[in-house]
Amino acid sequence: MNAFPFYKSMLIFSLTTLLFACFEGETQKQMLRQAVAIENADECHLCGMIISKFPGPKGELYQKNTEDVAKFCSTRDLFAYLLQPENKRQIEQVFVHDMSKTPWHKTEDQYFIDAKSAWFVVGSSKTGAMGKTLASFSQHSDALAFSKEFGGEVYPFDKITIELL
Repeated sequence: MNAFPFYKSMLIFSLTTLLFACFEGETQKQMLRQAVAIENADECHLCGMIISKFPGPKGELYQKNTEDVAKFCSTRDLFAYLLQPENKRQIEQVFVHDMSKTPWHKTEDQYFIDAKSAWFVVGSSKTGAMGKTLASFSQHSDALAFSKEFGGEVYPFDKITIELL
């Protein structure tokens, strides 16, 4: 009787179980990450300004290999950070305010949305912490309506470039 097939099948089973366990752990980690409230004393990860002192949409992101959330005083600062080549590959999850549901001058944190599925208006007359900023929306129709009223062009997340900023 040859014992090798038994050990071979046990090895394959063990490796498969280990791979699924690792994958499931990563999936659960990603599902647990959510946008968090911006507190009064929170500083922008890029420029160090106090986030709550400024109007307009804000942003947050999680990077791989850290549990800390990086918060930004504007969507412009958020994109300036995440579009840097050294940061781009480290980004795991990104959130922005849905400006169709929250006032421009006092953004409400329960209206954070997944930035990767959001629509952005670039070049509007509305300003944020660093002057011109990107207005963010969950619905394309809301972004179009905003751009008609305040100017600017509508872009999906993956079409935002450093040149647009």
